[in-house]
Amino acid sequence: MLLLGIDLGTSSIKVSIVDSTNGKLVASAQYPEVESPISSPQAGWAEQDPEMWWKNTQMAIEKAVQSKSFDPYRIAAIGISYQMHGLVIVDKNNKVLRPSIIWCDSRAVIIGQKAFDTIGHEQCLSHLLNSPGNFTASKLAWVKENEPEVYEKIDKIMLPGDYLALRLTNDLSCSNSSLSEGIFWDFQTNTLSEDILKNYGFSKTIFPEIRPVFSEHGQLNAVIAGNLGLRAGIPITYKAGDQPNNALSLNVLEPGEVAATAGTSGVVYAVTDKVAYDPQSRVNTFAHVNHRMKKAEDRLGILLCVNGTGILNRWLKDNLGNGLSYSQMNGLASESPIGSNGLTVLPFGNGAERIFNNQTLGAKFSKIDFNIHSQKDIFRASQEGIAFSLKYGMDIMSETGNAPKIIRAGKANMFLSSVFAETIVNASQVPVELYDTDGSKGAALGAGIGLGIFANPKDAFVHMEKLAVIEPNILQKAAYEEAYENWKKELGV
Repeated sequence: MLLLGIDLGTSSIKVSIVDSTNGKLVASAQYPEVESPISSPQAGWAEQDPEMWWKNTQMAIEKAVQSKSFDPYRIAAIGISYQMHGLVIVDKNNKVLRPSIIWCDSRAVIIGQKAFDTIGHEQCLSHLLNSPGNFTASKLAWVKENEPEVYEKIDKIMLPGDYLALRLTNDLSCSNSSLSEGIFWDFQTNTLSEDILKNYGFSKTIFPEIRPVFSEHGQLNAVIAGNLGLRAGIPITYKAGDQPNNALSLNVLEPGEVAATAGTSGVVYAVTDKVAYDPQSRVNTFAHVNHRMKKAEDRLGILLCVNGTGILNRWLKDNLGNGLSYSQMNGLASESPIGSNGLTVLPFGNGAERIFNNQTLGAKFSKIDFNIHSQKDIFRASQEGIAFSLKYGMDIMSETGNAPKIIRAGKANMFLSSVFAETIVNASQVPVELYDTDGSKGAALGAGIGLGIFANPKDAFVHMEKLAVIEPNILQKAAYEEAYENWKKELGV
C-alpha cells in the first residue's frame, strides 16, 4: 500500500508517496519551486498566511498526482510534518483570524520572560521543561494583549500542521507533542499546564481535542479528495512538528540517538528518557513522537536550534550569488581554506536565538579584507559560521548530559555541501551519517505507523538507505579548532 507524507516547511510544501512494503519513494513534488515569503510587518516579526500553506499543499499534491507515477487510489494513509511553534487562530466557522505568527518571530520574548519570572523558574522548568520563552503560548498571549478584538473571536488555536489537517478533513485535533512544543503541556501531570492557563488567562475550551501522535486525526473530505484526485476517506494517522518528524525519518526514536537537519533553521535533536532541562532554557525539551506511546515510557527530544541557517544561505544567493545555484556556491566555498582566510560570519539574522537566552544578536561579517577576500571566502565563512553555531549549541547539550556520539542526517539542504558537513564533523569531532530521507518521507512512514501496518515503529525503517559516513579528519583537527576559537572571539565568549 502507498502512504502520503506532507511536509509543511517555512520555504515550501513537499509531498512524498512511499511504498510501505519496501520503503521506496514512488513520487515526490514540491511547491513552490522558490522559497515562500516571510512577512515582517515590524522588525523582529515573522508571519505567514495559512491560506498560502493550504494553496501550496494542494498544488504540491496535484503535481505529484499529475506525474502519473502511482495510483492515487492506493494511498492508505496521510502523515503531516510541519514547522514548529507557529500560532494559528480561527473563529467558530474555522476562519483564520490573522496571519500565523511563526517560529522565528521574536515579538513575545518579553512576555515569555515575564511569565517565567511570575510562575517561577523552578516551577516552569520542572513542569514545562522550558521557559515559556518565545513559544506558541507566549505568542497567543501577545495577541490577547495587543489585539483584544481578534482574541475575543477565537474559537480554537492550533499549530500549522493542525490547520492543514483541518483543511483536509474538517476535523481538528492536537497531541501531547504539539502542546509541549507550544509550552502548553505539564510533564508532571501529563495534562494541559494549569500554570500557563492561569498566568495568561487562557480557557481550556480554545484547545482542540488531544489525541495520540500516531492515531486518526480525521479523514479526507470528499470534496477536497475530488479536487485533488484522491480517494475520499483516507485517514490522517500522524502529525508531528518538523524536528521530531525529522528524527523519526532517521529512525531516531530511542535514548542516545541523535538527528540533525539544516533547512531554514539548523537543529540537533537528541532523544532521551530523562525528564530533564537546561536551567537557562537555551536548548529545549519537548515530547518526542513516541513519548508515552507505551504506558509510562518517556521519550523526550532535546532540541538545539539555530535560526540563521538555510535562510542565511538563501540571503547570500539572492544578494551576493550573481545567479549562482546552491551547488555552485558550495563548490566555490570548497575553494576557500579552513577558516576562510580569517573571515568570520555570525549567522544570527533571523530573530531571537534560544542558545543566547532569546537575544536578537543580528548577523555579522567580520574582518573582511578587500585585498584578500572574495566570494568564495564569504560563502565558506557563512557555512562555517552556521556549523560553529551548532557546535556551540552542542556544547550546551553536553552540559545537560546529552553529548552526541554520532549524528544522523538526511542528505538534503545544507548537508548537500561537503564544506558544511565536514565543518560540523571536524569542529565537534562527532561523525555524521547521511541517509536518503527527508521530512515528507518521514511523515509518510509515520502515517504507516499510525495506521498500524508495522509491528513497531522501528520496522518502518528497515529499508532506510545509508548514503555516507563522514568521520573526523585528525589531520585537520587543529585547523578547525583554530577557526572555531577565532569565531568564538568574534562572538565575544
